[in-house]
Amino acid sequence: MGKCVLITGGARSGKSRFSEKLAAEYGDKVIYIATAVPFDSEMKDRIKKHRESRNKAWFTVETYRDVQDVIYRYEEDYSCFLLDCITVMVTNQLMEYFNYDLENATIEDYNKAEESIKEQIMAMLNAIKASSADAILVTNEVGWGIVPENPVARAFRDIAGRMNQIIGERSDEVYLAVSGIPIRIK
Repeated sequence: MGKCVLITGGARSGKSRFSEKLAAEYGDKVIYIATAVPFDSEMKDRIKKHRESRNKAWFTVETYRDVQDVIYRYEEDYSCFLLDCITVMVTNQLMEYFNYDLENATIEDYNKAEESIKEQIMAMLNAIKASSADAILVTNEVGWGIVPENPVARAFRDIAGRMNQIIGERSDEVYLAVSGIPIRIK
């Protein structure tokens, strides 16, 4: 049974650096699951910096959907899956669900989108549990800021926060990164 480690924290808190340090303990037997989509120049630059910072021997899979398929496909050959990050994965799935037209969505639409995202999260968690490999999941803590003024941002914050709760509950270990210092909270 694979161990699941969740690393959360604010933006630029040291989550990714800590997750890569933990994954380095598995040597070259790591699959890095990158969930970002390079949709503009700023995001392309972020992705480039992430690529440059991680171990070149790790195998990278770029996806934000059906992560369970990656786990089932590669669990025999790899010891660790490092997914960075859950909140970007949620963002991409939310955008895709609404065909990039979130402004015209209703509360019912957001509830249906959340159920779809939750199905993806649960499938991933079930695959981790069934796997012989461990998983390190990175996410952003989205609940410590102000309440966003627009419905789209509030819906994202709420959905991401609830997904983080589900993952945190099912994780074996949970770390909070603050100012580059990881603190084990579970």
